[in-house]
Parts: sequence; C-alpha cells; structure tokens
Amino acid sequence: MKKAFSRIYLFLIFGILYIPIVTLIFFSFNSSNSTAVFTGFSFYWYRELFGSSSDAFDALKNTLILAISSAVLSTVIGTAASEGIYRMKSKLFKKTVTSVTNIPMMNPDIVTGMSMMLFFVALVGVLRLDYDAFGFWAMLIAHTTFSLPYVILSVLPRVEELGKKYSEAALDLGATPLQAFFLADLPNLLPGVITGFIMAFTLSLDDFVISYFVGSSSFQTLPLLIYSMTKKKVKPDMYALSTLIIITIFLILLLTNVRNGRLARKKGEKK
Repeated sequence: MKKAFSRIYLFLIFGILYIPIVTLIFFSFNSSNSTAVFTGFSFYWYRELFGSSSDAFDALKNTLILAISSAVLSTVIGTAASEGIYRMKSKLFKKTVTSVTNIPMMNPDIVTGMSMMLFFVALVGVLRLDYDAFGFWAMLIAHTTFSLPYVILSVLPRVEELGKKYSEAALDLGATPLQAFFLADLPNLLPGVITGFIMAFTLSLDDFVISYFVGSSSFQTLPLLIYSMTKKKVKPDMYALSTLIIITIFLILLLTNVRNGRLARKKGEKK
C-alpha cells in the first residue's frame, strides 16, 4: 500500500509540473489559433514565428542580454563580497552584513520592484535623464541587485569551507594577494561560482514583477511582451517560441547529465 501511495503521489506531482508544459507544446502544433480545440497538426505557428515575429525575437534577445549581463555582474560582485564577508574580523559586523545581504531574498518581489521604481524615478529626475533611454541600465541594476544574495549564498559556504590555506600557501611562495586569489582560491571556488552564475541567470530570465515596475518602453523582455499580449490574446507563435526554449533547455540538461555520467565513470575506472 505504501508503495502504491508513493507512486500515485509521485505521478500527481509530475502531472502537476509537466502537464501544462506538454499542453503548451501540443497546442504549438495546432493548425488554428484555438487554445481549446486541436484542429490538426501543423507547423504554421513555427513558420509564423520565424516569418513575422520580429518583436518576439527582439524581446528574447533583450532577455538573454539582460540575463547574461546581470549574471556576470552579480557573480563578480558576489564572489568578491563572499571573500570580504569571510575575512571580516568582527563577528557582530559579519552577522549584520550577512543578515542585510539576505533581505532581498526575503522581500516580496512587488516590494522590491516598487522601491526600485521609486529610486530610479527619483534618480532620473535629479540627473534630468530620459527614463526610456535609461531603461536597460535600470533593469540591469535591478536584476543584479536581486540576484546578488543568491550568488553570495552559493559562494560563501564554499569560501568558508576552503579557508585561507591555499591563499596563504601561495603567498608563502611569493604570489601577490591578487595572484593568490586567482591562481589558488578561484579554481577551488569554481563549483560555487558556477552555481551562483546559473542561479542569477535563471532568476533574471524568469523575472516579471521587478521588470514590470522598472522597465521602460524602449527595452522589453520576453515576460513583459507575453504579459502585454494577455490583455487581448496570446498568439500561438508564443507557444512555438516557448516550445523551442523548453527543447533547448532539455537538450542542455541532457548533454550535461551525459557528460557528468561519463566523467563519473572515468573516475570510477581510475580508482
């Protein structure tokens, strides 16, 4: 009975997670624009996507540029911050900084979005700038800000586990502090750094609420474009684009798992 219930529970969980995705993929091949009736199998909406949906690809390009830029910035700043937090001598100050760093993770997105919007509106007013021209930079700063705590959360435990032994050994051998970090510490921190980068990239790629408050008409991301379509009706070419994104992510995960499996087998054979 326990095995039967566990299988039913697992089936329900996977159903809730993946049935909406399968439905989206299924209707991306619909010959009509109906989201309720499947009238026939067709690649019409894929042809429509590549033929006339320049707005969709522009939004996708903006989303990727923003996600990569904010992930790189937050990873660099977060790694440096993790090193700085670890090397703080005052335990009280260290705990205070760590607690303050975690606040953006605890804040509701709508609160962060509204506060960011008010800050940038005030900043643009003081500097007498055009907000539309400032739109990309406002979103870059906002995305870097809310991604930063997740990078620190990924890197700091690795820094604490590593300690100072490698950097001190490098300093004893004549390296400068900067060389000691890049040659001795950073290679050992890479797993945490890569994890932080992936988390920051994913958060930025997926964000809607903060982008909605901070964004401008001159720089539109894919979530904002899809939201603007919901006021009327989302065209099925968006289903086609979403399907292509899902397939791309699936292939990347598949290749990564295959590669990790091969590396694990090679390590096992060497032992």
